[in-house]
Amino acid sequence: MKKKKIAFFIVLGSLVLLGFQVVNNQLHLLQSPGAVVEDYEEPDYELGAGHIDSLIPYPSIKKGERTPFDLWRYGGKGKSSFTTPELPMAWNEWVAFHKKQKPELMADVKKYMASRFDFNGKVYDGKVMSGGRKPIMKGPIAKLPKGVASFENLAKLSANEIKSKDLFPFKPLAHPLQSTAHMLFPNSWNKAHPEHNRIDVDHDFPDEYLPEFPPPMFLSNHKELGDVTKGREVTIANYYEIFDGLLTPEQMEGLKELLRPTPTTWFNHTNHRVTIEPSAGVSCFSCHVNGHTNGAIELGPDSRPNLARLRTDTPTMRGNYNLMQLSSKRSIRSMDHFSEVEEYFDGDPGMQQHIGPRSQQRATTNRMGDFNSMLDFGPAPKLNGMGELIPEKATKQELLGEKLFKGKAKCVSCHYGPAFVDDYMHDLKVERFYKGRPEGPIKTFPLRGIKDSPPYLHDGRLPTLDDATEFFNLIFELDLTKEEKNAITAYMMCL
Repeated sequence: MKKKKIAFFIVLGSLVLLGFQVVNNQLHLLQSPGAVVEDYEEPDYELGAGHIDSLIPYPSIKKGERTPFDLWRYGGKGKSSFTTPELPMAWNEWVAFHKKQKPELMADVKKYMASRFDFNGKVYDGKVMSGGRKPIMKGPIAKLPKGVASFENLAKLSANEIKSKDLFPFKPLAHPLQSTAHMLFPNSWNKAHPEHNRIDVDHDFPDEYLPEFPPPMFLSNHKELGDVTKGREVTIANYYEIFDGLLTPEQMEGLKELLRPTPTTWFNHTNHRVTIEPSAGVSCFSCHVNGHTNGAIELGPDSRPNLARLRTDTPTMRGNYNLMQLSSKRSIRSMDHFSEVEEYFDGDPGMQQHIGPRSQQRATTNRMGDFNSMLDFGPAPKLNGMGELIPEKATKQELLGEKLFKGKAKCVSCHYGPAFVDDYMHDLKVERFYKGRPEGPIKTFPLRGIKDSPPYLHDGRLPTLDDATEFFNLIFELDLTKEEKNAITAYMMCL
């Protein structure tokens, strides 16, 4: 009996050490329930009284089911942060479901995009991207609302007027099938890589308004070579041939890992996929082709519910050696860290055990970051060593654009230095102009080489540089004339 009492007190002592206490012969966690504000009333936090009540609750939608195109009007909390590697139906039913839904969905996507943009195919004569093959598209092509004759007339209205009359032409873009979402490749990529053709949805932008494919690759330590790929897409099959004798063995290892396909949430060998045949997955360079971008879209992995995640265009990796902000919504501060994060798994590491992890150790991600740190911007022959226009090489319009960029247009407030970027995140508070959910702070993107990376803003809602100029003239109330806006666009094509 005495031994049993001793054993009991030993167990009791252990429980206390582990965070329990005995109260009225019951075990309770030592953690207290926490404080609660009595008669709590929600401040408006500059969003307007009852702002959350003005948003539509997110609908309960299963994987693969259609989602609204105007998801900016929705807000609130989802049912769960976690997902499963299971389809909502058997595989054969999943394929049949999308075979029926996809044509109907894509017809509506085309109609919706046509209601927002005039993809007229007009180009700037003589203006091409760094590869010298693809013309720069002319804009603006965002459609003005009925009753508004010009962007100049729209800019005369206040933010409140534009919001109350629903006149804002630059509302956010959602993934065309946000219930499934994941990587959505453009037609140019799918033609070369049919294994990534999706059974459920296609990209919603014409290829003309996306980056050139394949793009050139410029290395900071081999500028004398220009495009080191000579017009080829770098793949796991040809990288050794192209780079042997140019890179160190460590850099070759990093490049190989950037090119190596790995299974992802929806591109893999399991039934939880969006391709007819099982897939080896995707690589970093499937979207960041040749260290640049092919215009593929995804959703930011940093939020839930799935319908609240922001559509994100693939940014270029060129010039990352000069950047400290390497994620649009989170403060990822190094290229090796960026190589580690669970981007491919939609911010859900729990999916890895079902589909297959990337299994990259720190030494490997360091090497990936090492190669990333050599990707250079394309040439800018009109700029001098300080990033200023060389007067003898620039037109009067371009020189005016530079003056406006540094002055009246206030672009230099966020875009300066060798990469034309401040490396900060900014909240533009665009919700001042439309009734919807605030998107919050997003990193500033570099303007160096910007002509090579359409469409613009994080979600591609600005298809051309002209649209970007109109957008910032409107939200910052710059009161630029049409001549001045054209000059700024001309200047950006020089960067």
